Amino acid sequence: MPNLLTSGLATGSGAVVGVILGLVGGGGSILAVPLLTYVVGVSSPHVAIGTSALAVSASAAGNLVPHWRAGMVKGRCAAVFSLAGVLGALAGSAAAKAVDGQSLLALFGVVMLVVGGMMLRKRRGAGDPDVRLTKQSAPVLLPWLLGIGFAVGLFSGFFGIGGGFLIVPGLMLATAMPLPMAIGTSLVAVSAFGAATAASYAASGLIDWPLAGLFILGGMLGGVAGARLGKRLAAHKRALTITFAGLVILVGLYVVARGALPLLGATT
Repeated sequence: MPNLLTSGLATGSGAVVGVILGLVGGGGSILAVPLLTYVVGVSSPHVAIGTSALAVSASAAGNLVPHWRAGMVKGRCAAVFSLAGVLGALAGSAAAKAVDGQSLLALFGVVMLVVGGMMLRKRRGAGDPDVRLTKQSAPVLLPWLLGIGFAVGLFSGFFGIGGGFLIVPGLMLATAMPLPMAIGTSLVAVSAFGAATAASYAASGLIDWPLAGLFILGGMLGGVAGARLGKRLAAHKRALTITFAGLVILVGLYVVARGALPLLGATT
């Protein structure tokens, strides 16, 4: 079991991610790996990724219920997209475990820079709220759902992140569903991708279960606080998103530097 300090840091780090998710509605899970690595002190990047994947999956599953009740989840589209993505996530996680830990951290930092840049772009809310996966629409929708789902799952599995920042626009591209429905539907895929990645890492003994539990607990508490704070600051959501994007970029630069320095030292 982790000591008192480590337990507090893990719970607090989870709370940070939860608050961010409640405030800006996505992308917060990208901070889980650097928080586990540099704040909590998980020495293995692979263990940090595996533990993060489990925590992200649990968080997404918990947040799915209210979206489902509100009718913002397209079940059939979510099922097909998630099935293809799970196959991609398993392939991506298997590939990541074969990569040197420091190299993986440096690559993860690059991903954070890309994510931060994508978050600075405004998302379009228009779309077709009546889109459904049926026998008639399957010839058009299925190839897009399967192809994009597998590609996003591969990326998600390799880096052990939820991938919501890619899943949401991917669903909108594949089906033309509006943004609110894409956000709700994406939680099915985030949960499935994270579970698949976590299962792969668990099979290799690369998950710290006590830390994962504490991180999830913190995320639940932070998510409640973030959601309440988000309602109060709803008028400033764009400013919050831009601020968070800047934070992601800064942390990404730090992660790139920390991951790349040992590699540079090894080549000199």
